[in-house]
Amino acid sequence: MAPLLETRALRSAYGRIEVLHGIDLHVTEGEIVALVGANGAGKTTLMRCLSGVQPVTGGEVVFRGQSLSRVPGHRRAGLGLSQSPEGRQIFGELSVDDNLRLGAWSTDRRRMSQGMEEAFALFPMLREKRALPAGSLSGGQQQMLAIARALMAEPVCLLLDEPTMGLAPALIDEIFDVITRLRDRGMTVLLVEQNAFGALSIADRAYVLESGHVTLAGPAADLIQDDRMRAAYLGL
Repeated sequence: MAPLLETRALRSAYGRIEVLHGIDLHVTEGEIVALVGANGAGKTTLMRCLSGVQPVTGGEVVFRGQSLSRVPGHRRAGLGLSQSPEGRQIFGELSVDDNLRLGAWSTDRRRMSQGMEEAFALFPMLREKRALPAGSLSGGQQQMLAIARALMAEPVCLLLDEPTMGLAPALIDEIFDVITRLRDRGMTVLLVEQNAFGALSIADRAYVLESGHVTLAGPAADLIQDDRMRAAYLGL
């Protein structure tokens, strides 16, 4: 099966400092792929390259067989590639409803309404707080809103950057459960996580990124048992 999303020798830099050094990875339709590694490994930079926020200095991103080299970031969501960014980045002064509507800018009114109902079914708490300013929500609730907003674009592939950062254990379990349910419904997910054990527990495959290089890759179940992985990232 041809990859849904892939990077080919992808490079990116901040000024003169290159932080991604020829990344090759692929994501097949209907799977969860985890991208794990320490702080500063380049995970968020890679996600920003995929969504078009960060310039690519070499190689390319290919989505559904199409190179995205000339596709600006604001058009990629319309093609089916949507990101929930690190740090949530919700609009705190706007209501929950308005945050969701912003995620659906590329859809029509009927699909927007349908998308909101699906978001509320996935995260019932959002329905209860739909009229409140998003900034009044707890950290976990804001993360749910960030994921729901990304889903409003009706993505074929969902990019999740650190969705459990700073959350209590019970909320972490809830977020991972939602991600699993999305995959079971046919959603394709690329998941960046510092919680390596949690990410590998729900992923089909995984890549380990170190200093801008892929150093390990394979089925997630195999990486959990890999001694290098267990020592460096799993605390085992």
